[in-house]
Amino acid sequence: MLQLIAQGPQSRQRWRQTLASGQTYLLGRSTDADLPVPWEPYLSGQHARLSVNDSLVEVRREASATNPIFHDGAEHHHFDLLPNRSFTVGETRFMLVALEDSAPSSSEQPLEEFTFTRQQLQKVRFHDADRRIEALSRLPEVIARARTQDELHTRLTNLLLAGVRYADAAGIVQLDEHNRVRMPYWERRRETAGAFRPSSRLVTEAVQKLRRSVLHVWETTSAADSEYTASAEFDWAFCTPVVTRGRERWGLYVAGQLDTILHAPTGQSGVPELHGDIKFVELLAEIINSVWQLQRLEGNLSVLRQFLAPPILDAIERSAGEAGLNTEMLDPREADVTVMFCDLRGFSHQAEESADDLRGLLDRVSAALEVMTQQILRYGGVTGDFLGDAALGFWGWPFASEEAPVNACRAAMGIWRTFEQTRARSDHPLANFEVGIGIAHGRAVAGKLGTRDMVKVTVFGPVVNLASRLETMTKQLRVPILLDEATATSVRERLPATEGRTRRLGKVLPYGLETPLVVSELVPPLDDRPDLTDDHLRLYEEGVTHFLDGRWEEAYGCLHQMPPSDRAQDFLAMRIAQDNRRAPADWDGVIRLPRK
Repeated sequence: MLQLIAQGPQSRQRWRQTLASGQTYLLGRSTDADLPVPWEPYLSGQHARLSVNDSLVEVRREASATNPIFHDGAEHHHFDLLPNRSFTVGETRFMLVALEDSAPSSSEQPLEEFTFTRQQLQKVRFHDADRRIEALSRLPEVIARARTQDELHTRLTNLLLAGVRYADAAGIVQLDEHNRVRMPYWERRRETAGAFRPSSRLVTEAVQKLRRSVLHVWETTSAADSEYTASAEFDWAFCTPVVTRGRERWGLYVAGQLDTILHAPTGQSGVPELHGDIKFVELLAEIINSVWQLQRLEGNLSVLRQFLAPPILDAIERSAGEAGLNTEMLDPREADVTVMFCDLRGFSHQAEESADDLRGLLDRVSAALEVMTQQILRYGGVTGDFLGDAALGFWGWPFASEEAPVNACRAAMGIWRTFEQTRARSDHPLANFEVGIGIAHGRAVAGKLGTRDMVKVTVFGPVVNLASRLETMTKQLRVPILLDEATATSVRERLPATEGRTRRLGKVLPYGLETPLVVSELVPPLDDRPDLTDDHLRLYEEGVTHFLDGRWEEAYGCLHQMPPSDRAQDFLAMRIAQDNRRAPADWDGVIRLPRK
């Protein structure tokens, strides 16, 4: 039996759904979906179809889905999801787990099994809160001073015994890659009491299947028959998982005797007393996870978060080992990348008007750069650099992707749309700001650059300069977003018209370059530009063809059928008018730009 677990950025944003073999489920944000995820804004109403068989789930993204699906650190449209693997959309992670159908052996079968939610444990009151709080207060120091993994396990086990008064034994349990239970370290209150082994059923339930605390109570049995917590005097045990973002699956294991609790001076009776112990160990596990993650990852990730999209960070975190964060995948190397250069328009004018409020202007520019960064990261890109009031983003590294040009254009559309919606609102920080965006695709060197004290992730090569030149040309060609020929070709094949359209604008030779470029505009979808229909775009491209071939009278006629709101026509129409609608005798189809 397979189950799909959805986990959003907040603990309450979670569900677990059993998937029937042979069935197909629709995953989406809509409440009409078979698997609705209402908290995830990046999910479309109908985002993906999940086809289930006995051992895996086939995931296929819907053609109408707006945002990408990431699996194993890369974007995928169609893939097979195996048990204990996951995929991500936005900030929500979906993990597939396999539940064993076979019944446990009689010795592993508990007399009673209890599971605990966070809400249930919040209602539990401690009977010896001072002692438990004192133990918890020592935890950060315990973790910080542990020089090796073995030393950490020793300190944590001793802390368990200090906080759980009636525990007879405690230890650290792990599930290896073959789902076998290991106990790398354990302790008993009486050194002469002998060894014990954990219940594999209990550990698997808590650490792998349910991912929360589980308590088992067994019937008293003889040592000769016992296959569970292998000392016969133990008749209860509970396991609390320590949830980390890495691949490690481990937990805290505590065992003891009900008879000890029944004769305790506190007057408590049996299992209810253990609820406070479980709450204590849950708190212990949460603090362990928080402190450990901060120590091992936060230093490096705090630098990388401003550059890398969440799926890339997830892949880096999954590759982290005991030595810390593994950033080898970020080392500089050649790659096919799509580069986007985005510049803020209107900054100079507003700088003059805001000479007495430069801090306010800085806040507004920061808000504009944040819009650019959010869209770059939203579509799986890397924020390469900030150059004053401009941002550089790129796609195709550290993971190669055929969708890099398409995702760059999606990000560009998101940036344009945000500025367009807020430009006329006088009370908005982005009021009166516009953007110019250039996008180019090609070979470059991308990666982590810097010194021991300062690191940044960036890209360099001719394609970066080309994207910058395209951004500059948006002013001359009077359009917000320009594409080079490689990007435009890919986008025409892959980007749905509901997300963006393209039209060829002409062949230009930028100032200072030797090779002419065929440039295209990324045009908003019809819903955003109803004044510019698909027929208009076809007519415009017909005019461009006439222009390139020297039939300027015909080109002029096509261009003048564009709506007045379309400023792109002005560039070619003015060039045609300068020569009285006749192409020069030496016309080669190339417009030579006089300046950058």
